[in-house]
Formats: sequence, C-alpha cells, structure tokens
Amino acid sequence: MKKYYTRACNFFYGSDSIRLIKKKITLPLCGENSISFNKIEIFIRDKKKVESKIIELKDVKKLSARIQKKIIKDIKKITSKRTFFKKNNHLLMGVLNMTPDSFSDGGKYNSLKKASKKIIEMINAGADIIDIGGESTRPGSKIVSQKNELRRVQKIIKNFKKRFPKTFLSIDTRKSLVMDYSIKNNADIINDVSCFKFDPKSFNSIKNKNIWKIIHHMQGTPQTMQINPKYNHILLDIYDFFEEEIKKFKTFKHNKKIILDPGIGFGKNLKHNLMILNKISIFHSLGFPVLIGTSRKKFINQISGIYDTKERIGGTLSSIIFSLSQGIKFFRVHNVEEIKQGLLVFEKILKK
Repeated sequence: MKKYYTRACNFFYGSDSIRLIKKKITLPLCGENSISFNKIEIFIRDKKKVESKIIELKDVKKLSARIQKKIIKDIKKITSKRTFFKKNNHLLMGVLNMTPDSFSDGGKYNSLKKASKKIIEMINAGADIIDIGGESTRPGSKIVSQKNELRRVQKIIKNFKKRFPKTFLSIDTRKSLVMDYSIKNNADIINDVSCFKFDPKSFNSIKNKNIWKIIHHMQGTPQTMQINPKYNHILLDIYDFFEEEIKKFKTFKHNKKIILDPGIGFGKNLKHNLMILNKISIFHSLGFPVLIGTSRKKFINQISGIYDTKERIGGTLSSIIFSLSQGIKFFRVHNVEEIKQGLLVFEKILKK
C-alpha cells in the first residue's frame, strides 16, 4: 500500500510573501504571512521504493480524489498557526551542560556559581529558554545513575523560576526521577533524547502534565548510535517515527504541547544529517513546532575540517539560517550571542 507525504517548498519572504498571499498565489507557512509557499513536494512510498514529484498548489485539484484528500489534510497542518510560547519570531534554547564529559563544554559549568553565571550570560545574550542537562548523551557516553544526575542539577533547577521567572526552563534528561523533580519545580519543557523510552517510568511522568514534551529521534543509544546507522529512507523513517509517537499522546491531556526534534547527529551519518536539513520543511505537515539542534555538531567538522567544537560557530549559524529560511524557528545552541545576532540580521533582510 502506498503512503503519501507532503513537503512545502518554493518559499517567498517578507513583503513579497504578504503580497502573494493577498493575491491567493501562495499560502502562509505555519500561519505566518512573512513566509509562504506556492509548491509542494509529494513523496510516494511503497514497500520497494520512494518517489517524489514537485507540483504547484493550483495543481493539487488535478490529483486523484484519494491522494487529494491526504494532501489537503497535510496542507491544512502546514498552514496552521503554531502557538509555541505565544511568540512569532525565533526561539533560542541556550545549552547548559552540568556534566564533566559533554562533547563541547564538559566540566565548565558543574558548580552552582558557574552555572548561574552562564545562565545570566545566555539570557542577556537573547536566550528564551535554558536547557539544563546533568548527563552527557554524546556518542559513546556513559550512563549516569538517576541520583547522581539529579544531584548535579537539583540546586539550579530548584531556584531557577524564582531567579529567572521570564525565562523558560527545559530539562535535558532520560530519567523519571529528574523529570518528576523538574516538573515539581515548574519546568516548562522535558527534553528526553530517548523519546521517553530509556526509563520505563518516564512516559508516566509526563503524559498528563501541562508541559511541553520534545519528541526526539535517535537510532540506537548514545553508546551505539554512531555505529554504522542505516535507514530505508532517512526523512520518511523519521516522519513515520514522529507520527507514531504523536499518536501515543492523543488520549492524554495537553496533547498539543509537543515539539519535534529530528535529532541531528543522533544515529545519523553526514549524508543523513544533510538530507534532514535539506528537506526539513517536510515535518511542518505534522502540525507541531520543530526544533533543530545543529550547534557544534560533528557534521560541521566533516564538511569544514574544523575539529575544535568551539570553532564551529560559522557552520552552526549557516545550518540555522538555512533552517530559518525553511520555516524552522526553534534552535538549541551553545553560542547564544553570535547566533542571535545572525538571526536578527537575516530576519531583517527577509522582511524587506
């Protein structure tokens, strides 16, 4: 049986976009008039192969009734407004690793004083969200016990909302104990790279809670994910994964508070990562905000030859700006100040 997927493409920006929407030539992307599209790429998948074709919106009516019904349903989701934190512009999630072994900044912020100083620095630089983690999930990292992980982040989480009431708090954890403590202390987001599969109790910790849940794709575990990752079709496999995970929340409260993260670098090689970024707009047809985490990732080194993670700001900014041009507005980053500056300039250019 064939399955159909829809990707918005051929985008227009700023005043051009607004003018074309008024003329009914384009449709707004994610409910925003500042970016619109007039073409879609349709992927057709069966058991043996994947094919795709690009058509103009006006030609959707020429499709067969069955296919047309599916594509129109997808377009409705693509054009629906995202309500993520009631903000229309981009969102930056600043990374705070309170770990001794994270791939980029392990050991730098594992005291309350250093962590607090870093949080203030990122907020002043333009971070909307702070993502706090007490366990590294880099390739080959070791598992940390629940108690040790909680011990690392407990104090900073406990006082976060009192000190930074206007900043959203995200907790990067795979452990139900840390999730429960974070939710009790008013965390806004739970960011679990295992998609609530590592700890059998984690899904129950979050399923009916009034918090945002990040559905994150990872093939394997941090210990195995980079050992020759393989897919039938990287884009559509991740899409199908998201679809199945979204269904799990359907009968629970707050089932609209979902964020999708395709997991750049989590069980993907260079070709996989580039394909995801190149066609990232396919995930808009699921109807939820999309988060991209390319900051300092290995694929930048594989392209540029820059081994030092701290020297990968240019590659990070390039991937983020491209994603922004595809309608993605939510980014997890280490270098908040530099990325914020780049996004502000790029958005200003697009609006003209």
